Amino acid sequence: MNVQLFVPCFVDQLYPQTAFNMIKVLEKLGCTVNYNTNQTCCGQPAFNAGFQTECKEVAGKFLKDFSGSDFIVAPSASCAGFVRNYYGKMFDNSSVHNEVKDLQKRMFEFSEFVTEVLKVEKVNGASLHGKATYHDSCAALRECKIKEGPRTLLSNVDGLELVEMQDVETCCGFGGTFAVKFEPISIAMADQKVNHALATGAQYIISTDLSCLMHLEGYIKQKGHNLRTLHIADVLANGW
Repeated sequence: MNVQLFVPCFVDQLYPQTAFNMIKVLEKLGCTVNYNTNQTCCGQPAFNAGFQTECKEVAGKFLKDFSGSDFIVAPSASCAGFVRNYYGKMFDNSSVHNEVKDLQKRMFEFSEFVTEVLKVEKVNGASLHGKATYHDSCAALRECKIKEGPRTLLSNVDGLELVEMQDVETCCGFGGTFAVKFEPISIAMADQKVNHALATGAQYIISTDLSCLMHLEGYIKQKGHNLRTLHIADVLANGW
């Protein structure tokens, strides 16, 4: 199965190893992974900041960069959810209306692709010893309807004990520019999320979205807590 890899801006700049780990897992599962070096952004930051005209220009480039019939897989439910839920509105009744509809059907978050398309529930060899709790990102849960898939994959990681935290579906406080515009509220939400994770005795917080994890990691480091953040691709690529 041929797969086009989409690497979000912040993953490319701050967490490139997660993208490499995603390739490692997909290839192990039998996929041929391609990466178009011309790709840039999906347009979400501009859209969320109110620059919809500029966003449409960026989204038009995304549409060209990912033309074809291959599945598009990203280590981010935020980006996948944006393409699937908002591109149709931006390009409604345009000359590329049908292309956008096709693109939306081919766009998947990484763990969603593994469980829903490849029908895989266990990545053989994946191991991580310790206790972890899973964080539902707002984009994964609400925009992509991802809930059980990541938990199934993590429950089948050798040596890993998965425990649920209180208020697991509550936002971590990142929300893109929300964390900048409403910093005190954002920090309070991170505090609540981290304390719920610590209460489980977990050593790791795992999620589908590095944007959430980046926010939580900053708070954890500032407070000096003994807690690590990990993207699910990094977990599934560990141990082999």
